[in-house]
Amino acid sequence: MENDHSPSPPDSGSRRHRYRIRFAKTVAMRFTSHLDLQRTWERTLRRAGLSPLYSQGFTPRPRLHLGAALPLGYTSEEDLAEVWLQAERAPADTLSLLQRAAPPGLRVLDVVSVPAEEPPIQQQIVAAIYEVHLEAPADLGGLRASAQKLMAEPSLPRSRRGKDYDLRPLLLSLEADLDSSRAPFLRMRLAAREGATGRPEEVLLALDLDPHLARITRTRLILASEPPLEDAL
Repeated sequence: MENDHSPSPPDSGSRRHRYRIRFAKTVAMRFTSHLDLQRTWERTLRRAGLSPLYSQGFTPRPRLHLGAALPLGYTSEEDLAEVWLQAERAPADTLSLLQRAAPPGLRVLDVVSVPAEEPPIQQQIVAAIYEVHLEAPADLGGLRASAQKLMAEPSLPRSRRGKDYDLRPLLLSLEADLDSSRAPFLRMRLAAREGATGRPEEVLLALDLDPHLARITRTRLILASEPPLEDAL
């Protein structure tokens, strides 16, 4: 996964003030890059009157870490970020302050305190669930057959940025269903570990579908501490 700043633990005297933020990146921010989203969060913390801890060195940065990069054009229903604050606050108060300070396109859903001994959030993420809504008309039966055929393949050789790899171990599940408007869509669960991240557009290409004619939403990030992957979809 791509990260703009390598996570480093705050000093031992302030480790207890660590908070995990659950948020959504909606249509208004779908073309905001990962780096710009990091900066948006830093501005949101300032507007909320929250004082984060800062890293050491020549260019101190807030101790704020996003869980997983989201490609341009994607939206999310549930993403994760973590921040270390200088002062301890009730999570409910922090949530209220962030909700009032968040810009259009950034919806803050929840804030919880996090035990100091937990690894960085990036290292805890093991998978992600995506929903893909196709702009071109699709037949549910044909889409299901294609998904089942892909899952039955022992390997899916792909090449990305000049590097060959096997997509199949990264594709944990794939199914087709009907959305609320009775239109067929795909739901996929992909590995999202450091150095082993599946990309929805690569799955679409393997299905002979055009990623540019699809709306892709990440609906959930799955942590290693959560229920087994087979129960997560």
